[in-house]
Amino acid sequence: MMHRSWFIVFFASVLLMPCAPAEELSIPLSALAARVRSSHPALRAARLELEEAKGRQLGAGRPANPVAGLEYQSESELSPSALTFSIDQTFPLTNKLRLEKSLSVQQVRAAGLEIQDAERRLVLEAETHAVQLLILDRKRALGAQQMELANRLARFAEEKVSSGEVSALDATQARVYAQQIRFETRKWDTERIGLLGSLQPMLGLSPHDHLTVTGDLPPINLPSAPSDGQHRPDLLLAQSRAEAAETESELASKNQWPEVTAGIFTAQEAQDVGTNRREHTSFNGIRLSVPLPLWNQNQGEIAEKAAAAERARLQREALRQTVAVEAETARKEMLAQAQLLRETQETLMPLLATQSKDLAKSYESGQTNQLTLIEAAEQRLKLEVSALEVERDFHLARLRYEAATAQPSSP
Repeated sequence: MMHRSWFIVFFASVLLMPCAPAEELSIPLSALAARVRSSHPALRAARLELEEAKGRQLGAGRPANPVAGLEYQSESELSPSALTFSIDQTFPLTNKLRLEKSLSVQQVRAAGLEIQDAERRLVLEAETHAVQLLILDRKRALGAQQMELANRLARFAEEKVSSGEVSALDATQARVYAQQIRFETRKWDTERIGLLGSLQPMLGLSPHDHLTVTGDLPPINLPSAPSDGQHRPDLLLAQSRAEAAETESELASKNQWPEVTAGIFTAQEAQDVGTNRREHTSFNGIRLSVPLPLWNQNQGEIAEKAAAAERARLQREALRQTVAVEAETARKEMLAQAQLLRETQETLMPLLATQSKDLAKSYESGQTNQLTLIEAAEQRLKLEVSALEVERDFHLARLRYEAATAQPSSP
């Protein structure tokens, strides 16, 4: 019974334990990139890789430590006792230490460029989600306006059914139209939940936190001149890796000659030469050990590193072409979407606005039925939603262009 009471107390204390409060974050679109760079878990882990590379750099290009030796040989009938102290040092015959140091510097630079490229890709992903969220919010606001209009039409039709001025079919059609808009709005709400779920971890938020993206999208402006994106971090990273591969290839050829070992030693000898008489002698010397590359001349590593250097060079050239194509494709998409949006806003939208006014007047005067009015409202809603999607696609292409050319994100 005592154990059960303790279990109930423990279980109740766990249930009543205060939970961590959910964070409320309202972040403008212009501050999103900085938040991703400071809070994304993957970037924080990547920065530790840079520290690892810097740590390896500290030990690169240094000669091996000298080796101290101490030998003792006891006296025998044939030889005296001897105590020998020696110091041996290995050193390369080539400039391999300088190459190792140069390689470590290149690896540190590559690690830094990897972080910059990861930031570029993650900021692009986060801003893509944010643009879609802002457009979805505008769609939802547009849907709310259309739903209010549909509900007014439905109420008006129901009021007129009893007097016989409007058929029951028209009233039913108005209600169907309102339900269609509600269905589209629910779909947008579901899509919004998915986008927030993808964006929150990128900003260091938990699933229980509440995120709101604010701000306006920048104006529809095209880039003044094409950019080839030659300063993109991944392209600079490919260049750095190609240089490191060349260094490794050169280092492999230097490793064809093993390290030489040189040393100095001093020895003290003592031997009995008669009754109660010992003779002491000492001597110093040097020694040199040179491995001969007769059976293994490091041909395997030399061939491997040469192939790796050529592969890195080809990858760099392929990436350079890909970068140019990505930038130009995104710029063309921006141009096409901007033209389409301009035609929609300057031509189609005014025509639909005029049509809606004329139909409203015709409906009030009894010259048209409610079904025609609903069809016109539905057509206008679809066009306004399409215009928002074109604007969204323009800004998504803009983000891809800025990422492809390594330009700073627009506010």
